[in-house]
Amino acid sequence: MGISRQTQTVLTARRPNSAQFSAPTFWELFTPKLVTVLREGYGWSQFRSDAVAGLTVAIVALPLSMAIAIASGVSPERGLFTAIVGGFLISALGGSRFQIGGPAGAFIVLVAATVHSHGLEGLLLATMLSGFFMLTAGYMRLGTYIKFIPYPVTIGFTAGIAVIIFASQIKELFGLRLSGAEPGELLAKLATLTAAAPTFNSSALAVAILTIGTILALKRLRPRWPGMLLAVAAAALVAAVFSLPVDTIGTRFGGIPRGLPLPSFPAMSNELLLAVLPNAVAFALLGSIESLLSAVVADGMTGRRHRSNCELVAQGLANIASALFGGICATGTIARTATNVRAGAHGPISGMLHALFLLGFMLIAAPLASYIPLSALAGLLTVVAWNMIETQSVAALIRSSRGDALVLLVTFLLVVFRDLTEGIVVGFALGAVLFIDRMSKTIAVEAHTPPSLDDTADEANGGREAYRAEAASDPDTVVYRISGAFFFAAATTVGAILDRIADQRRNFILDCSAVSFLDSTAASVIEGAVHKAGRAKVRFFITGASTQARRMLFAHNVRPPRVRYKATIEGALRQIEKEDKPGGA
Repeated sequence: MGISRQTQTVLTARRPNSAQFSAPTFWELFTPKLVTVLREGYGWSQFRSDAVAGLTVAIVALPLSMAIAIASGVSPERGLFTAIVGGFLISALGGSRFQIGGPAGAFIVLVAATVHSHGLEGLLLATMLSGFFMLTAGYMRLGTYIKFIPYPVTIGFTAGIAVIIFASQIKELFGLRLSGAEPGELLAKLATLTAAAPTFNSSALAVAILTIGTILALKRLRPRWPGMLLAVAAAALVAAVFSLPVDTIGTRFGGIPRGLPLPSFPAMSNELLLAVLPNAVAFALLGSIESLLSAVVADGMTGRRHRSNCELVAQGLANIASALFGGICATGTIARTATNVRAGAHGPISGMLHALFLLGFMLIAAPLASYIPLSALAGLLTVVAWNMIETQSVAALIRSSRGDALVLLVTFLLVVFRDLTEGIVVGFALGAVLFIDRMSKTIAVEAHTPPSLDDTADEANGGREAYRAEAASDPDTVVYRISGAFFFAAATTVGAILDRIADQRRNFILDCSAVSFLDSTAASVIEGAVHKAGRAKVRFFITGASTQARRMLFAHNVRPPRVRYKATIEGALRQIEKEDKPGGA
């Protein structure tokens, strides 16, 4: 239907100048949010808000970064290197005001598998390569397409990661001693841990329960307090005072250094480069998804909008720098980003300060980290894993449809029992098939009778047309309307209908005013109907076709004189009436 003149006047009056609708320039797309915030005006009050938020997030990130690093199979300081170097660059160069970067629980499985297969140097090389991949993806503007990952895939993927994280912490939770290396596969891991049950350490379990209980109690009673840090500190104090026989960062790793190392390139060879390439691709894919999802969460909490491609560029540079300083994969972290927003952050400076605060903690309090029990960090990660499982979202998806439940379940099972990347790819493919099936069912082809016009005045300027009985009951004219998205999945159904009716009357009107999208397969189907109508000497009209639809139809030779285009069904009927009059054109 056309837009009324009154509506057009309103739209014209409200329309900004054309320059505002022009495509953004390269610099506009890739300008860091830090620059935007400084241009808006930045004073002492904003800095104070950012400093408080940065300190709050640093307190949360301190134990969490070490716990993630240990669970990933590397020493705890590498998690801090990642949070300091990667976190600073993600905030300074990124496209989100509130993003907090650092090591993420979602990477634990991939990082641990890479360390097991290729050693620490292989991990650093894979991290650096993933940075280059994300950098390239950002400059190619691929960040826009990350949003097409279906919601059931992200929920199933996150839940699968949570199960794997918890399984990886069972050994430390119960203080088990293994005779060999801990397997990576879940079933083999559980079998090995079950066999080591006689080595159970009750002190380790008690420390873990103390940590979990403290975190949950503080979250309920004092939600603004840094529950994770206080819980880990309390566990370390109890273990030290009572001389509990539990492993600590000091006994396992010898403590953490007091500062950052000098940057250096990881070992590199053609063989190692090819060997870690699949790991680097997995790091880049997971890092892109995790960081952009985190930015979307921040947008939802603040009403702001991030620049996805600028964010990918920052993530790429952060991972390259993290590898140079001996860190692991860095990405945007949802929990820490949400904490940053709730703490009153104003802009990216809070994330930069969070990294500097972490560096200050390393310089001042590094010796105290030696007393932290590993079972306390395992308890902390257990809480993190539980929070990652969005039970309400899982329940809603299961109730909503069997298709969404299937995508969720398949993604979850593949992540847990097979591979993270495989889970994402297969889940995405299933989600796409489900979408295609649903869209194909929205297409409708029906005989169309023009709707009755609103009652208007009888004067000529009222726009009223005289009743034409011959147009309403003409046996030689058939009108059909297609509504919905007309694409390859619906082509067979629509094609069968058009084939039955395209040569049965002298005049065939196909109304496409309700077609939201038309692809090349659909255009080919219409071309076949036009060809069949032409052989039967049937006049073929297409009405209401959008510019996109016409362009596609023209490309498939659905053009005059084989077919006539009209804006409305009424216009096509008038043309038929005019041509059928004696001496008509």
